[in-house]
Amino acid sequence: MKVIKNRIIPFPGFLAVNIFGFVFVRKDSWDRLSSREQTLMLRHEAVHTLQMRELGYLGFYLAYLVEWIFRLITDTRRAYRGISFEREAYLNENDPSYPSRRRPYSQWRKTI
Repeated sequence: MKVIKNRIIPFPGFLAVNIFGFVFVRKDSWDRLSSREQTLMLRHEAVHTLQMRELGYLGFYLAYLVEWIFRLITDTRRAYRGISFEREAYLNENDPSYPSRRRPYSQWRKTI
């Protein structure tokens, strides 16, 4: 997974965005993170990369968008954290071995 530090992507207020398996980070924000925070963020984004490869990039973005819109309608305050893709990534970002033992379609399994 390639990390691209820059001052444009993502928009201000966001730390990182994963686009087709490339992680774009705001240089100013990234440089202020501790080594541990950087590691957790990269593990989080690694889970998203696995999800993208599994569903195909277009499938991932389409499913993510549809779920986000649905959650935005049903619970505006918790829409982002409620997305199944985000729940899986946040729940497993502390586990360095998770990518090697992740089961297919884990974002939609009841175990998360």
